[in-house]
Amino acid sequence: ITRNTDYAVKALRYICRNKGKITSVKDLTYKLDIPRPFLRKILQILNKKKLLKSFKGRRGGFMLSSPPGEIFLIDLIEIFQGPFMLSECIFKKGICSDKYNCALKRKIDDIEKNVVAELKSITLASLL
Repeated sequence: ITRNTDYAVKALRYICRNKGKITSVKDLTYKLDIPRPFLRKILQILNKKKLLKSFKGRRGGFMLSSPPGEIFLIDLIEIFQGPFMLSECIFKKGICSDKYNCALKRKIDDIEKNVVAELKSITLASLL
């Protein structure tokens, strides 16, 4: 999990704990000790992806736009990291000659499917 994903999860958890109140960037920056420009960028992405609602003005900030039980960890990973992969396979680079018969690739693909299934079951609500 990248730093962006980690910060996004931390910010969403904190906003969720505010129970329907608008949470300011200033409050998030102070409480989570995340650099303000970095956090603003993450929050803008979450707002663009419709996971947050933004409110402008002096008392502005962010609120969740969906219940925490409908926000999944896999979605956050994919927003900030792209499709989940355990590791980049050398097959994609055309290096390996055993592309279609590799037992290791089949095993890694199976493990990856299991990890993705687990990540799909983890919601923001389960992380509170």
